[in-house]
Amino acid sequence: MAPRVLISDKLSQAAVEIFKNRGLDVDFQPDLGKDKDGLLAVIGNYDGLAIRSATKVTQKIIDAATNLKVIGRAGIGVDNVDVPAASKRGIIVMNTPFGNSITTAEHAIAMMLATARQIPAADRSTQAGLWEKSRFMGVEVTGKTLGIIGCGNIGSIVASRAQGLSMKVIGFDPFLSAERAMEIGVEKVELEELLRRADFISLHTPLTDKTRNILSADAINQTKKGVRIINCARGGLVDEAALKVALDAGHVAGAALDVYAEEPATENILFGTDNVVCTPHLGAATSEAQENVALQVAEQMSDYLLNGAVSNALNMPSITAEEAPRLKPFCSLAEHIGSFAGQLTETAIKGVKIEYEGPVAELNTRALTAATLTGLLRPQLQDVNMVSAPIIVKDRGIVVEEVRREQQGAYENYIRLTVFTERQDRSVAGTVFSDGRPRLIQVKGINMEAELGDHMLYVTNEDKPGFIGALGAVLGDSGVNIATFNLGRQTKGGDAIALIEIDGRLDPKALSEVADLPHVTQVKELQF
Repeated sequence: MAPRVLISDKLSQAAVEIFKNRGLDVDFQPDLGKDKDGLLAVIGNYDGLAIRSATKVTQKIIDAATNLKVIGRAGIGVDNVDVPAASKRGIIVMNTPFGNSITTAEHAIAMMLATARQIPAADRSTQAGLWEKSRFMGVEVTGKTLGIIGCGNIGSIVASRAQGLSMKVIGFDPFLSAERAMEIGVEKVELEELLRRADFISLHTPLTDKTRNILSADAINQTKKGVRIINCARGGLVDEAALKVALDAGHVAGAALDVYAEEPATENILFGTDNVVCTPHLGAATSEAQENVALQVAEQMSDYLLNGAVSNALNMPSITAEEAPRLKPFCSLAEHIGSFAGQLTETAIKGVKIEYEGPVAELNTRALTAATLTGLLRPQLQDVNMVSAPIIVKDRGIVVEEVRREQQGAYENYIRLTVFTERQDRSVAGTVFSDGRPRLIQVKGINMEAELGDHMLYVTNEDKPGFIGALGAVLGDSGVNIATFNLGRQTKGGDAIALIEIDGRLDPKALSEVADLPHVTQVKELQF
């Protein structure tokens, strides 16, 4: 059955056609996002949900979305999606961060020019029959300093356009490297210096705990007298009450806002203030941008639901369509290794170490680590996947270490997982052979080569004569057929491991008889 996708907001018809042409079953209900009860009643029927800003994907919606695998937001902001709740349920949340970048950047430039020349107020005055030429004295932007807070994709486009207007551009962004700053022609500065030097300040950063009210009352007081502030990014970046005070006092000469702390903004403390330009969240509102983000989200969701490719996800490592086939066998290996260790772990996990050796170390190891953690946690938690596993591990304080290195041993590729518990450390390593199937190659430092089946019996024992025969006899007497029998030992007469693939479940009586055999130290039935 083809994956089912619900579009609950107004998306381009071209996006609907993309879903259909890719073979998905798409249900286009553009007004359903405004009907919370209606969405709640049907969301359990869908594998994918495509939205814009009208649909609010709350904890309640996510709890009812029993089959949902991916939420696609046509646009950048995901304030209307409970991302932590989706992550815990293993639902991927995607956005389209680049589809409306140019449009939003252009709007920021337009807003900057509008406040510099008081265009909206002058328009209202002139159309009212007044001719107040002296009232609307503006300022040039040429030669002025533009301070950009957040020099990511949109911020860098704004910088480019501002340079075309002969402005000096400075930028504050903790993640902006010196090389990237030079590439986009921005002088990298600290926030305090930007506030002190900038004639115009434009915000282009997401809303996080660290950026909320980044232009606070204290920050605004540090700005140059006569500064003009533009926010086309996210509401909540500017303390609106503090900005009102600074505007009334004449310290801030003008402001242009496209976003607000509360939206829809039918009223706001800044409305009616002199030289404040306000627009209703129009940053992405061009026909080109809306078409771009709709097509992009449809392609991304289709790629994931059909091929497992992940792009622009907020809670999952990206996996390109080209990567997916190469990663698939190693993801399977990683999850099997994790599951093997997880089924043998009986005490609290303190940390894990995952080593990638050979060409596999050059692959997308974030995805492989997520797969390993999924396998490790699933024996205890069941409902866990590559999205939720890293969240659960972090919440539980489990330390995860990744090591990547070139080939050193006999195998071209291998992955080794070491689990650290309160009682012991346990390691298991595996590789992928040319047939694409995962194999275990080492358990607890003991070399062996074993393919994993649906039902396995894991036995640790002392390497003594007669053990294999006794084990085979118990299984034979219990009517258990042996598919494969794999052995390994540390030294002659020392610790040994038997890993046996069997054709079905072992009854508790037979498992107890194996545990009671001489020289057996541990026995565990495993399922994959």
